[in-house]
Amino acid sequence: MNKQAFQNKHYTVDEATKKLEGFCAYQERSHKEVVEKLRGMHMIPEAIDHIITHLIRENYLNEERFAKSYAQGKFNIKKWGKNRIVLELKQRQISAYNIKSALAEIDEGEYLATLDELAKKRLRQIKETNSQKRKKKLADYLFYRGWETHLVYEKINELI
Repeated sequence: MNKQAFQNKHYTVDEATKKLEGFCAYQERSHKEVVEKLRGMHMIPEAIDHIITHLIRENYLNEERFAKSYAQGKFNIKKWGKNRIVLELKQRQISAYNIKSALAEIDEGEYLATLDELAKKRLRQIKETNSQKRKKKLADYLFYRGWETHLVYEKINELI
């Protein structure tokens, strides 16, 4: 079914509930993603509230579980720092409590080892000979990936 047909189809609450159960079972979702999906299905606010309540009650939708899964995935796969993870979770309207809980799941030793590995790898790729420019390029790269300022400067001073 093409996207246009999907947008024009009208769903009953039961049909939408079944569709969203599958959507949430496939991968962890934030409340915001689910609400946007339901709005895209042209569901009325009362139906959205009803479906969200059902999904939470049946444990298809769990914001804390989503936050932990998201934080672990972005750290392990994309090598993001905590600042970037926090920013992305805030954009998904995750509560401060759940963000803090998700960050607590990241092992501190593994976190610092990842920063070390990432910085050394990037430094090998930087062809610049001027040490100040090398430091700036490395810092910019690590800041973009969301690593904390004090950790970045400590690492740069250690490596260059």
